[in-house]
Amino acid sequence: MTEHSLDLRIDWSDLDRFGHVNNIAYFQYIQAARVSYWEEVGLMHIYNTTNVGPILASTKCDFKKQLHYPGTITVRTSLASTVRTSFTLRHLLIDQAGDVVAEGTDVIVLYDFTTQKKMAVRHVLGDPS
Repeated sequence: MTEHSLDLRIDWSDLDRFGHVNNIAYFQYIQAARVSYWEEVGLMHIYNTTNVGPILASTKCDFKKQLHYPGTITVRTSLASTVRTSFTLRHLLIDQAGDVVAEGTDVIVLYDFTTQKKMAVRHVLGDPS
């Protein structure tokens, strides 16, 4: 998969006292996109059948522009890199005008919840490139 796209509505509850979308909402948008990506590439099915699944090891967001209510946002998620037991997702958060309002990255570890050990990405997903 080269890119996954998720459209989300900006909710009134996403706003802070200053009238723009609070920084924590950006992380919620990234989380929604991350889980949607996991579902599309089959990670949730793999977890349900093998007890091997993703664990978020790290997440980061660089804020570029304010968001306001009402509106929508599109989160474009792509696989940035893989290493032995983890992979990195890149998220672009794009407003209705087509401007990048934030860039996020997630590092995800594949984990066997039965043995309590990390798993090699290639053993779970094959060759993800």
